[in-house]
Amino acid sequence: MTAMALRHAVLAALLDGEFSGYELAKSFDIGVSNFWHALPQQLYAELAKLEKEGLVEGREVVQETRPNKRLFQVTEAGRTELEEFAAAPLKSSVIRDDLLVKVQTADRIGIEPVIAQLEARAVAADAKIELLGRVLRKMRGDMEEEEFLLHGDRIGGYLTGLRGLAFEQGHRDWCRRSAAILKERSARAER
Repeated sequence: MTAMALRHAVLAALLDGEFSGYELAKSFDIGVSNFWHALPQQLYAELAKLEKEGLVEGREVVQETRPNKRLFQVTEAGRTELEEFAAAPLKSSVIRDDLLVKVQTADRIGIEPVIAQLEARAVAADAKIELLGRVLRKMRGDMEEEEFLLHGDRIGGYLTGLRGLAFEQGHRDWCRRSAAILKERSARAER
């Protein structure tokens, strides 16, 4: 079984064309971050590893008014790596989130800081929902969503965007409900 690694997320992002490390980082920020987070330094290090392994190839672009840059694209070996990854059996999804550990302690340690963090996460989720909505609208252009889903180009990124949107909406709703429940329980305990 091939485990998901940053390498697969980078290779998948590079399927859209040739990118510099900077452009790849921006792409991750907008389109990939809803399912895989990576710092720019991690992306640069991963590009170097992938190039050394022959999964991507880079070329130097000379620029007159700015520093030179390297552009990377997926090689046939990189495509093969992605095909093997796509065909490998899936592992179960897991949630690893510090906030869940904090909520679990709310009965025993105190709830005010937990409520504040739940509310802050709900606000952050709203911002991601707005961003993902803009990205999805831009991707589909003038098409209605159902028409785009059936006939649009490059549907994979749109589908992962929809998953990210559903995740953020569910997460926001859970945070707000959990905060409301904890507030109500606290109010009842004080009476």
